Amino acid sequence: MASDGVRKQFWKRSNSKVPGSIQHVYGAQHPPFDPLLHGTLLKSTPKVPTTPVKAKRVSTFQEFESNTSDAWDAGEDDDELLAMATESLNSEVVMETAHRVLRNHSQRQRQPSQKEMPEPEPQPMTEPPVAPSADLRLVKSVSESHTPCSSESTSDSVPLQRSQSLPHSATVSLSGTSDPHALGGSALTKREASRLDKFKQLLAGPNTDLEELRKLSWSGIPKPVRPMTWKLLSGYLPANADRRPATLQRKQKEYFAFIEHYYNSRNDEAHQDTYRQIHIDIPRMSPEALILQPKVTEIFERILFIWAIRHPASGYVQGINDLVTPFFVVFICEYIDQEDVEKVDVSSVPAEVLRNIEADTYWCMSKLLDGIQDNYTFAQPGIQMKVKMLEELVSRIDERVHRHLDGHEVRYLQFAFRWMNNLLMRELPLRCTIRLWDTYQSEPEGFSHFHLYVCAAFLVRWRREILEERDFQELLLFLQNLPTAHWDDQDVSLLLAEAYRLKFAFADAPNHYKK
Repeated sequence: MASDGVRKQFWKRSNSKVPGSIQHVYGAQHPPFDPLLHGTLLKSTPKVPTTPVKAKRVSTFQEFESNTSDAWDAGEDDDELLAMATESLNSEVVMETAHRVLRNHSQRQRQPSQKEMPEPEPQPMTEPPVAPSADLRLVKSVSESHTPCSSESTSDSVPLQRSQSLPHSATVSLSGTSDPHALGGSALTKREASRLDKFKQLLAGPNTDLEELRKLSWSGIPKPVRPMTWKLLSGYLPANADRRPATLQRKQKEYFAFIEHYYNSRNDEAHQDTYRQIHIDIPRMSPEALILQPKVTEIFERILFIWAIRHPASGYVQGINDLVTPFFVVFICEYIDQEDVEKVDVSSVPAEVLRNIEADTYWCMSKLLDGIQDNYTFAQPGIQMKVKMLEELVSRIDERVHRHLDGHEVRYLQFAFRWMNNLLMRELPLRCTIRLWDTYQSEPEGFSHFHLYVCAAFLVRWRREILEERDFQELLLFLQNLPTAHWDDQDVSLLLAEAYRLKFAFADAPNHYKK
């Protein structure tokens, strides 16, 4: 407890006018009292005892404060704090802020058709109350941020000072936009242009920072820079810009040396079974509009046959053929202005350009398969292991779905084997696969490790539909023909975000998915 000596009051008032502060409410028992002007008149008063039923005399806050000492008591330093606040306060800034709040409020009142979030109505401040010095930074930051732009529109101004602490998107929604969809579209376009500039600046440097490139690419790669970005992230091209032309020339020359040396042996007895299987599988690929073009068929046959001959440990396995398509489409779209990647026509592409694209596709696909080759060796042990890990992971993250599948005797190998073998290419449209691979190439071990969490998120994504099915045949039919034909980049981004969350929770905690 404090002594009974005379001491100054902690809550002091200043003559400076500051908006947004708490103002003392005075009644008949609490007349206005300025401790700065009458500090010497304050004397400690003995505390008047009160009872819950009836108070004989109501004690004032000054009496309570004079008999209380706690961590909030700043003592004699109050005068210095108030003096600093008074000196640093700009009256013009304060008045400009007050007028702006009132003007913005009146403008919104003239737009009754707009839907706004409920906001506290600003009070007219005829006599601005005192503000603690802690609020001074907020008032100044709001005023300074708006002072240069005196003719801002309603959608750009911020009526509430507290909304300055919100993100930009939240601030826009609070301001009452008449057409949020149009605003979102323009903001998205600006964002895409900004991201494209970042990619171009990064790729234009003498030595590309691959770590920074991966960070940028995780949320998607703009179409104009995707071919070069994929070549860098896959390890096909070096980070040093001066070495890239020579590397491209050397690799393309090396690939066509393989063609000249091996391709004529495709009808030999030792290799004819491999070539026949490739020849059968290619027309079954998608999209048909691309694959059924004779030039494309020949290119794919050469790529797959050369890879199989040069990798005898696995040879050609069904499923590898699907992995050629994304690389080929991305690289050829550099020379074709075609929005729909599933309707690419290669007839207008010069033969020399097609040759280079073929070589680039071969090497990038080889880099991918180097990381998941155990998926395609004898008995495909890599896929067997990943399907088992998927089953254990789903049993941890959604036990009800896992029990539902198990109760209807649906085995994960019956639907998830294809997910691992084809990297979900048979489950998603090609445009979505390309977006998915943007992130896979940005992730460490994206095709071999992160893909597991994508498959888990993909299965749980259909939770409601799975639980509604009560029959083995219907369940399996649904899981083998998932309705993703109308998916777009946003659906893939949501899937990847959920997969990243699962990876963050389970990747470094293996006991979470081990029974």
